[in-house]
Amino acid sequence: MSSSIQEKLISKSLDEVAQDTKFCFGIKDTMQGLDMGAVERLIVWEELDLLRIKLHNPHTDKEEVLYLTPKESKCDVLYRCLETKVELTVMENELFVEWIVNNYKSFGAKIDFVTDRSQEGHQFCKGFGGVGGLLRYQVELELFAETEDLEDSDDDFM
Repeated sequence: MSSSIQEKLISKSLDEVAQDTKFCFGIKDTMQGLDMGAVERLIVWEELDLLRIKLHNPHTDKEEVLYLTPKESKCDVLYRCLETKVELTVMENELFVEWIVNNYKSFGAKIDFVTDRSQEGHQFCKGFGGVGGLLRYQVELELFAETEDLEDSDDDFM
């Protein structure tokens, strides 16, 4: 992507953030937006050093996806169930950038890679975690996360 196009894209993203409107950033909110089909344009730092690790609990048959730095991924506690201490099975372990290149279309999004070589690119990479998205419509991601948490807690009672 040319430098001027990248700067315009990031500037538009920063404008949306300033207006608190149709933009998400950080891995958690961006993945929630993707899962909802709300992300129209995904923006990813081409050198994002993040792993996508999919874990399976053989006792509960539940799966969980973690997004971790290589350093964080070495923490053994993450690979055990907190309640039962059973060892979790690693189903997938790959760089997020590689995974998203293969999967972004399934979310109905377009993808743009940016560098940190411009002032805007550097600000996006360092200030927003190197991943974000322009949304099709405004979404309250915090409310979506709270709803998911409530749904998860209902499982304990059934």
